[in-house]
Amino acid sequence: MVGAVVARGDEGDEIVGSGWHRQVGGPHAEVEALAEAGPLARGATLYVTLEPCSHHGRTPPCVDAVLAAGIARVVACHGDPDPRVSGRGFAKLREAGVEVEVGVLAAEAIRLNLRFLVAATLRRPAVTLKWAMSLDGRIATATGQSQWISSPQGRRWALALREEHDAILVGSGTVLADDPRLDRRLGLAAGPNVRVVMDRRLRVPPGARLFQVPGPVLIYTESADRERREALEARGAEVAVLPAVEPAAVLADLYERSSRSVLVEGGAEALASFVESGCYDRVMVDCAPLLIGGKGAPGPLAGEGFAALTSAARLDELEARKRGGDLILTGYRKRCLQDLSSSVRPS
Repeated sequence: MVGAVVARGDEGDEIVGSGWHRQVGGPHAEVEALAEAGPLARGATLYVTLEPCSHHGRTPPCVDAVLAAGIARVVACHGDPDPRVSGRGFAKLREAGVEVEVGVLAAEAIRLNLRFLVAATLRRPAVTLKWAMSLDGRIATATGQSQWISSPQGRRWALALREEHDAILVGSGTVLADDPRLDRRLGLAAGPNVRVVMDRRLRVPPGARLFQVPGPVLIYTESADRERREALEARGAEVAVLPAVEPAAVLADLYERSSRSVLVEGGAEALASFVESGCYDRVMVDCAPLLIGGKGAPGPLAGEGFAALTSAARLDELEARKRGGDLILTGYRKRCLQDLSSSVRPS
């Protein structure tokens, strides 16, 4: 997610061009901004959220376009950890006499590009854990009613979040209990997302609503039950057998399938498995102004949990914002942002 602005004037406040990277394979942000600026780019400053690329990929090197336009100064938030770039873009600009400044608004840009940076540095999809809960930490009543804890505005936020991720993942318990579609509905992103189910025993029924909407469905299992597998495949699912259906193995396979971001929507067992394994990067919670109570009312995380507070999973950079009457809380796996910052700092 890259944006760029070309600015002139003594205070750098005369914007003559801007652009952003709209889709994979399309023009990069710098190219769009330079095209809009035209001749006014000569001697101007280019502000960009990510180091300009210096290699031939799906598009020509952005560094060449920057130099051809006559840009005098480049201000970038952080470097590109892609080994094909990784400081080479900045070095080529400096060698050509362009002034380069790096680190402005770096923390904000890292949060913006969390999915890209995690995939590039850890070689796995970036993982966001998401759930909706009451103020007292319940995701359903003791009788199992959960629709709807969140407000209409909160539910729209959740649907928009799906549009930002390559894959939506749930456990088989969620499919059995809620029968979700897990599809994109807002039309904000091109193409369908991959809908993923962790289903060790192949419990997903062929009549699930997952199969009633177009788009790929991928089911991870440990089961060798051929009859169940063929029934699901007849509905259009791909069934992938793993020695153990656990987060690290699932993420490794999804990465090989070109998924670079995963939104885990539940249920409590699946969410807990990602927390306990440390295979997550961000947590986003819709906290509704409800008090549900009840000894049997479930919370968002099941599993074994952590026996001591000192070993509990802690989050950094907790943020809060409103959506309707709900409070959207966002936090990051401890040291996640710090580690990413170190990986994108030019040497």
